[in-house]
Amino acid sequence: MRSSLLLAALPLAAASPVKRAPLYTRDGEDAIEGKYIVVMKAGAQVSSVDSAVGSIAANADYVYNNLGGFSASLTDAEVESLRNDPSVSYIQQNGKASIFATQENAPWGLARLSNKSPGSTTYTYKEGGGEGVCVYVVDTGIDIEHPDFGGRATWVATVFGDVDYDDHSHGTHCAGTVAGTKYGVAKNASLYAVKAFDGAGDGSDASMIAGMEKVLEDAPNRDCPNGVVVSMSFGGGKTQAVNDAAKALVDAGYFAAAAAGNGDFLNRPIDAGTVSPASEVSLCTVGATDSEDATAYFSNYGSVVDIFGPGVSVESDIPNGGTGVKSGTSMATPHIAGLGAYFLSQGKAASGLCEHLQSIALQGVISDVRTGTVNLLAQNGEAPA
Repeated sequence: MRSSLLLAALPLAAASPVKRAPLYTRDGEDAIEGKYIVVMKAGAQVSSVDSAVGSIAANADYVYNNLGGFSASLTDAEVESLRNDPSVSYIQQNGKASIFATQENAPWGLARLSNKSPGSTTYTYKEGGGEGVCVYVVDTGIDIEHPDFGGRATWVATVFGDVDYDDHSHGTHCAGTVAGTKYGVAKNASLYAVKAFDGAGDGSDASMIAGMEKVLEDAPNRDCPNGVVVSMSFGGGKTQAVNDAAKALVDAGYFAAAAAGNGDFLNRPIDAGTVSPASEVSLCTVGATDSEDATAYFSNYGSVVDIFGPGVSVESDIPNGGTGVKSGTSMATPHIAGLGAYFLSQGKAASGLCEHLQSIALQGVISDVRTGTVNLLAQNGEAPA
């Protein structure tokens, strides 16, 4: 995606001495050399995304009308010039991001959400769960023709990659857990696909922000009488820009669930407070458990984790009408997004919904929970007495 823009009140010439905008860089292999995200102060306007004016941002990769800023390739001199501009809030070096999942073989179902003990094979729920709710799955896309979605899935946009379909399977799998007829928590919700990751499951800070921006642009034009949910099974290193974009979803009145993450490159758990968007405190951040109520060996931990959901060997939909099994906090997150849609359709408000899920969760049943991390396993409130 290549766009051009004119930034109002963004002179590149030297300005009178002011406090310089901070520059946040990325460490190690996650950094993308020469790529930056420029975030404007409140009130600065992006006046045109259609005409090139020869400014440094004439070849912007993305324009963020809601966040207020853009991402682009910048020289060191251009970065320094922008840091001196009083309209710029901060500049963030772009970094790599990825979806959170690994492939496994043995499936288990939705039953854990509606039973007080593990091992049940029944999923109890209210008919009509998710009705009137729009769920945006920002991911690798959704196979919108999959029969399990019953015509309730819509393609919105591709903001990263060059195909308008799920060429990975991760996004379709997550969507199935949210709202599939067979595998879904909220079986009547409408699904909306925003592709922010390519067929290898790769993206960037900039593509994550662009995906969230697309939700903010699209949702007001949809018929969502009972509210909007955003399911985000992805992440990268902690950045203010990604967290600001995620917070904008909550500020818009949407319920947003984010994966805590699957640890480091060896799947060794790390503090989710070092991951974005998981570290944004206004989101409902999700850790993963297995079918025996043990913390998944890969699941990140820490004070930003709000709740746990099923995330090991989860069976759901994959493209071309198929089914598959995946593990990850990516798989736990759509369970929580689905619960969000389930309760929004019953009249709950998005504000305080994560706290409601915490209040009805099973307490203290999860083993191997790290100190400083909640011990709350998600439920839908329909467990037999």
